[in-house]
Amino acid sequence: MNPTLKLPFYIKLPFTLISLIAIFSIVYIGKDIIIPILLSLLFAILLRPVSHFLKSKLRFPHVISVIFSITLFLFVVIGILTFISWQISSIANDWEMIKNNLSIHFDTIQEMVRDNFNLSKREQKKLIANAAQSSIETGKTFIGSTLLSFTDTLLNLTLIPIYTFLFLLYRTHFIKFLSKLFKPQYRENLKTILFQVKVSIQSYIIGLIIQMVAVTTLTSIGFMIIGVKYAIVLGIITGLLNLIPYIGILFAGLLSIIATLTGSPDLSLILGVIIVIAIVQIIDNNLLVTLIVSSKVKINALASIVGIIIGGAIAGFAGMFLAIPILAILKVIFDRIESLEPWGYLMGDDLPKTYTWHNIQLPLFDPEKATNNNPIINEGNQPFSEENIEKSKENRKE
Repeated sequence: MNPTLKLPFYIKLPFTLISLIAIFSIVYIGKDIIIPILLSLLFAILLRPVSHFLKSKLRFPHVISVIFSITLFLFVVIGILTFISWQISSIANDWEMIKNNLSIHFDTIQEMVRDNFNLSKREQKKLIANAAQSSIETGKTFIGSTLLSFTDTLLNLTLIPIYTFLFLLYRTHFIKFLSKLFKPQYRENLKTILFQVKVSIQSYIIGLIIQMVAVTTLTSIGFMIIGVKYAIVLGIITGLLNLIPYIGILFAGLLSIIATLTGSPDLSLILGVIIVIAIVQIIDNNLLVTLIVSSKVKINALASIVGIIIGGAIAGFAGMFLAIPILAILKVIFDRIESLEPWGYLMGDDLPKTYTWHNIQLPLFDPEKATNNNPIINEGNQPFSEENIEKSKENRKE
């Protein structure tokens, strides 16, 4: 029997930091390879029930069920992208109208600047020209990087379906490989972890789909009410871009405002678009995210924000999208390893989410409700008062 070597904290801390630095460095350097693989793994987990249904209920061979699942998934994605492209081409045909309406608003803004800041239109044009001239070099660099990024995106779009197919095809093979890495006494725990990871990821992605459909529907209805020309396609774009945390909705709002100019230069219509997006975001952040998405992964807001920022710094939009699923996987692993369980609790969220008021379920974030089972925090919310410390000493003596 080999005894486990227990190192003091001041030795374990440097090793832990070095390991984290090494992991983040590897992910950052190899993100062009790692990110498509992680996205494919998520899609494989999502499509696993479809493949299982075709294999168990319809008696499809394993390979045929996987091919059919991937084909169905590609048809759905291509159908959505085709509809959006068709609608965007219609918006592009109205480009002259957009330019005319933009010029009207631009003239109005210039007059406001002239009246409030005593800058003539000629001086304003000169300032704009100087700013444009100074940004030409930056623009060239940006165009070059964009073209390179577009090429990488096309390559990833080709690789992701292939990776997803292979993950589904060799699912049992990969699970056996993982079981061989651990001793027999740990395999039951591994089985539980894999099951919980599958359930968490599937629930999270299904929650995202429900959220996307809800945001798309609410935005489309709101745009129809205020009379926006391309209400449905703008609602779909808003729902899709809303999957990118924080930044996506800003791009969706900007595109909606530009598309609004195809119909009318009326400023009230633009204000209506902003109000609709703001109302949908309030509903999304306070109801949909709380009750549909966050309840699936049980990750607290602080951990989510930090994870999204780190993911965006490492891999851009794809990293931001992958941040929450990766945190959910880590939490499942941490919760089932005794030495890492405190970190799983730190990432988690045990605050009650709702309360009933006049038979209506409303959001609730009350830390006192979450402290009932915590031996450190007492009812008085003063865990370190002198009276409590003395009582603890007396209890220990008894």
